[in-house]
Amino acid sequence: MRTDPYLFLGGRCDEALDFYRRTLGAEIETLVRDADNQVMHAVLRVGETSVLASDGRSKMSLSLQVEDDAKAETVFAALADQGTVEIPLMSTPFASRFGKVADRFGTSWLIVTQQQATR
Repeated sequence: MRTDPYLFLGGRCDEALDFYRRTLGAEIETLVRDADNQVMHAVLRVGETSVLASDGRSKMSLSLQVEDDAKAETVFAALADQGTVEIPLMSTPFASRFGKVADRFGTSWLIVTQQQATR
């Protein structure tokens, strides 16, 4: 598993990505837009670190990258125990499993299983 910071930039994601690219030399590895052309999901590489971002309205979450869908289900259920499911686990254009849960301490987690490459 790997944990990455996930920034929600309130409709200013494009602006922030450009700023980080220019000022930090960051590289945009992934950029997925929704039907309204808002940034649904972006992966920004800053040195050796991945920072995830979107146009969402929250402040910040931790993104937990897991190795398979079964692990995603297990971890999601454990974090949801006495917590709050904000987005149930589902398939998305950028992940075979994605869900958002606030644990019993109020920490926001994004659980993600990356899509497997097709041949």
